[in-house]
Amino acid sequence: MTDHAAPRPARSPGWVPFALVTLVLVPAIAGSLRLVELAGGPPLIPANPRITVSPVPVAVHIVCAVLYAVLGAFQFSAGLRRRRPGRHRVAGRVLVVLGLAVAFSALWMTQFYPRQPGTGELAHVFRLAFGSGMAASIILGFTAIRHGDVAHHRAWMTRAYALALGAGTQVFTLGIGKAVFGTSEPTTDLSLGAGWAINLAVAEYLIRRSAPRRAHARAAFASFQ
Repeated sequence: MTDHAAPRPARSPGWVPFALVTLVLVPAIAGSLRLVELAGGPPLIPANPRITVSPVPVAVHIVCAVLYAVLGAFQFSAGLRRRRPGRHRVAGRVLVVLGLAVAFSALWMTQFYPRQPGTGELAHVFRLAFGSGMAASIILGFTAIRHGDVAHHRAWMTRAYALALGAGTQVFTLGIGKAVFGTSEPTTDLSLGAGWAINLAVAEYLIRRSAPRRAHARAAFASFQ
């Protein structure tokens, strides 16, 4: 038996779930105010005539997106996964349903709602691409865990969650883009795309950073055999 110290498993800092929830706070508040309006309440944010004709898809999108963002944030807590694996599994099944509802409602609105004023063809393509990417990531993640492939399950679910949080990052990319380059259709489109791209890049970095740790842990375990 080779004498190796077993590496400690990588742990997510305890503040990570709360930071993720904070990221979606602004779009969650805006979405909640929109739901109040759609339910017959007073208009608390600028009106959006595109959605008043067919409010069901946007209501489904807002409710499911908020639930997905909040519940999904705590799936990244290694402590909770370790202490309550049953809760993680049950929450994961719920998140598959919520996440697919978010992705497909977004795709439906992109295809059938009138184009959002101030955005162009590029934004339309971004919404289709990243919405489809989120749905595909959830399906691939679910398939991976059904086959016992935890590493690929986590990777795909991380990508799906990163894309779902695009609206949170877009609060910053839109603000910076308009402040630096002014208000124009290309600026808005590129700022929207940048929000999804940044989140996906961070997700890929975290996925790849964790891969050597998993390989090291497997090698150390094998050395004890």
